[in-house]
Amino acid sequence: MKIIDGKSTAFETCEKVRLRVDSLLKSGVEPCLAVIIVGDDPASRVYVNNKKKKCAAVGIKSLEFALPAKTTQGELLELIEQLNKNSLVNGILCQLPLPEHIDEKAVIEAIDPQKDVDCFCDVNVGKLWTGNAVFLPCTPAGVMEMLRQYNIEVSGKNCVIVGRSNIVGKPLAALMLQKNATVTVCHSKTRELASVCRSADILVAAVGRAKFITADMVRENAVVIDVGINRDENGKLCGDVDFDAVKDKASFITPVPGGCGPMTIAMLMQNTVKACEIQNKGVLKNE
Repeated sequence: MKIIDGKSTAFETCEKVRLRVDSLLKSGVEPCLAVIIVGDDPASRVYVNNKKKKCAAVGIKSLEFALPAKTTQGELLELIEQLNKNSLVNGILCQLPLPEHIDEKAVIEAIDPQKDVDCFCDVNVGKLWTGNAVFLPCTPAGVMEMLRQYNIEVSGKNCVIVGRSNIVGKPLAALMLQKNATVTVCHSKTRELASVCRSADILVAAVGRAKFITADMVRENAVVIDVGINRDENGKLCGDVDFDAVKDKASFITPVPGGCGPMTIAMLMQNTVKACEIQNKGVLKNE
């Protein structure tokens, strides 16, 4: 069993981003990410702070817009429109979840696709599925980058993804198909789930349930990618995979924390610098 170290792969990715940022700064262009947080959800605050820290580490300017929970949908959409029009802002991220009175879909679709560095809007999702993506969704792209850095072949492999969310399961299926994997996406209605999981050369857990994937669901020498982040009965951080029970069967496995989480933020940095490069193509060409 070999641990896939998301921290080290994220560091390598961010080092490449930092070099691209340095090049932009020398051309007089400063990459900028606007982060919106509505309300005071503790987990969201942690995620936003981590993103801001990583922006500072790679040289990307970050702007935080912390709005009260009572903010109306209209007020939030107005802020997004202002950021869309601001040429100095290259990426816009609205931290989810939003308060119940705000329509998340409407907010996501309000973000200019050229600044949608989460790759959540319909335009960017459509481009992803047709193989013409400008941005890649951060967590799925992070998974693919970890597999690449650890020389884990995807082509021709049976890849089983447990979870069909728009944020992880579905876009990861698209990326794996583009790398010639045979992909099965499982969900709450999947029959004989354990049996399907045992067919996987690469098993991805993205279901949001602590220690859901047990040893009897994993074949010998499978690659196990744990996207989940939960707390167990003792309040300790854990993933969707029962790590201690599964690790001895897997050939490679990601830990929680320290696996997919750091890569998600690293890919956000990569998307932001790419957005900046695209939006300033004319300026950079004249340098």
